[in-house]
Amino acid sequence: MNTPDLQHIVISALEDIKARDIEVIDTSCLTSQFECIIVASGDSGRQTRALARNVLDRVHEAGIKPLGIEGQGSGEWVLVDLGGIVVHIMQPAIRAYYRLEELWTTALPRRTATAGSATGTS
Repeated sequence: MNTPDLQHIVISALEDIKARDIEVIDTSCLTSQFECIIVASGDSGRQTRALARNVLDRVHEAGIKPLGIEGQGSGEWVLVDLGGIVVHIMQPAIRAYYRLEELWTTALPRRTATAGSATGTS
């Protein structure tokens, strides 16, 4: 299955259980380990575990076997490794502390201004 299709399945599974603040970060230009990460928040350990379980159920239905899952015990931060996509489901305080979005997006290459650009960005 290609990454956009798998990404759609994951996001749909997260939305089904009311995940908040879902973000997709393209990491394909930074690492060959995976193509993107998806970060989402759940309000409690119970919700983060339910979100992870729904992601696992939906990818299994699509015939995909996850490479691994970590953190289901506490539910503060559950990681689901789907190969090309790594899903991080976190409680808000943990997400704010680790700031994965900031870590990955500051590592992305900056675009340079193109000739004729009025704003200096492309």
